[in-house]
Order: sequence, then structure tokens, then C-alpha cells
Amino acid sequence: MIRSALTPVDLRLLAEAGGAAPSLHNSQPWRFRPTPDGGGVEVHADPDRAVPLADADGSGLHIAAGAALFNLRVAAARLGRAASVRLLPDPANPWLLAVLDLSGPALGAAPFGRELYAAITRRHSSREPFANRDVPEAVVAELIAAARDEGVALAVLEEDGVRRVLEVTAEAEDRTAHDPARQAETRSWLRPDAGVGGGVGGPGTGDGLPYAVLGAQDHDARVPMREFAGRPPQHEGPVRPSRRFEALPQLCTLGTAGDEPADWLRTGQALERVWLLATARGLRLTVWHQAVEWPDLRWRLRDPADGPGHIHLVLRVGYGPPGAATPRRPVADVLDPPVRPGAPSA
Repeated sequence: MIRSALTPVDLRLLAEAGGAAPSLHNSQPWRFRPTPDGGGVEVHADPDRAVPLADADGSGLHIAAGAALFNLRVAAARLGRAASVRLLPDPANPWLLAVLDLSGPALGAAPFGRELYAAITRRHSSREPFANRDVPEAVVAELIAAARDEGVALAVLEEDGVRRVLEVTAEAEDRTAHDPARQAETRSWLRPDAGVGGGVGGPGTGDGLPYAVLGAQDHDARVPMREFAGRPPQHEGPVRPSRRFEALPQLCTLGTAGDEPADWLRTGQALERVWLLATARGLRLTVWHQAVEWPDLRWRLRDPADGPGHIHLVLRVGYGPPGAATPRRPVADVLDPPVRPGAPSA
């Protein structure tokens, strides 16, 4: 049975879910547009919201859009609609990243369950210390399976791998700290006066990082949390507190065999699927992107024993305080009006 066209209420629910996805520096580089037949949604990249120095190849932008795409799929299930997805459907339009056909009814049980939809608004980066408590093997297996279902490998690192990634990430932080252009780019996404959880009716711009979400630095300098405002005395932001982090963080990587835009979109979907499931299980995540921003350091994230492959993100996982919410752009800023049949599409 073919479902009716999406209503304005449906489109708003979908856009709110998609717009809640994570992105580098909370840049939110996406736009959503109803398909001409009214039965689906297009996901477009917004290149004006790129972070060109930290994300020179655009992989981070695609990963963010992929995370938004997964949220759209979860929200579609909430509406009782099956999501049929085509990635990169138009070679002539590389900014059209995906099309979701939502005209068919969802058959049987919802593919993700209600817990993932409920986790969309509770999923936040936690940049605080985690407890020295292992994640149960059953939960780890669930996270690995969630990534695998999206065509992405989630690898849980052993101690030697954790120490390698810590060393590489710390080197990336040091390089960035000595690169004035990259420092300026990062600071351009700080929102010192923005209210946490902004958006419609909220203060600030609805994007970027309020000081309240930046978190602490490791007192013992073992866990290399990103320095968003630069290092003293050059930094222009608040002095971030120093706390003792876990002795050896639990780290995972997300990787694929290929390194093309479709791989990045799949990684974004896997990231959000893993993150929402982790949130539903009471876990917190921090995404480490620092080493990915330097091609030679990104290559060193790999475990040589794994053979060829490409690491796209490092995830720090554990039990700890929830992260603060970041601002969100109003739906009107990310949802384009429907295109009339026969009218040219921008």
C-alpha cells in the first residue's frame, strides 16, 4: 500500500530529528527538502557550513550528513514509514547526498525500536571524565553489530591500540595548537554568549559550541581532549577546569575498506546508530576527530595487523555524566519548502 504524501507535521518531525545529529564543531552542514512527489526527503550538503582546514577532504561534512540521514530513518519508522535510501543519486549534483523514499508502510516491527527515537534528543557529547568501569561485553557486541549493519567496522581497541591512538591524537592536538589558521577556524565556531540547547526562540545563532559544552582537560595530560579555545596564554575562551580522567580510556574506531563519499555517508549512519544505542544503554561518547584532520596521523590510527583500511573517527566510550546539549538551527533554516511538480529544482 502506498502511503499519502508527507504532511507539514511529518516534515517538521523529520527535520527536527535530522537536525539533532552530531557534526564537526556543531556546524550542522545539511539541508532537507521534500521530494517532488511529496513522499520522501532529500538530504543536501550545505557547503557554506564546511570546516575547510579541519575537514579538507569533506569527509567530516559527509559523516555529519550521514548521521542526519540515520536520524531521518529512525524518525520515519516513528511515523510508520519504511525508508528506502539511495546514496549520491545524481553524479551531476554532488551536494545531493541521499534521497529517502518514505512512500511505503513499515512492515512488521520497527527496524530500530522506540528506544533509538527517544535517544535522539538525549544524545550529547560528554567531554568529562568517565568512570573506571568496563562496558559489558554484551553491550560492546550490540555496538559492533549496529555499526556492521551500516556497512562499517567498529573496532574495540586493546591496551596497545589505545596507547597508540592516545599518542597520535596528542600529536594532532599539538600540531593544531601551533597552527594559527586552524586555531582561528576552531574559535570561529565558539559561541561565548549562546544558550545551551538553542534553536527556535533560543539565544545565539543555533549552531557552534557554547562554552558550557567544552568540558574539562585531563589533570594528568593522559587523555588528549580537544582544546577548542587554544592554549594559554593565547586562548580567548574561559579557563577550562582540570580534572582526573580515566587511567586508560575505552576507545573504538570506525573504519571502512574504502575512502569515498559513500563510505563517509555510511560511517555517519553507523556513528549515529552506535551513539543512539549507546545512549539508550546509559553510555556516554566523545568523538575524537583530531588525528583524522592530518593525513599522515590518520594513517597511523590504523592497526597495521588489520591490513588495508581507513579509519574515519575515534570514539571514547564509557560511563559518566551526560554532556550538555548544543544549540540547534530552527527547522525553517534547514527544511526547504516543497518543489512544485514541474518547477525547476535548485
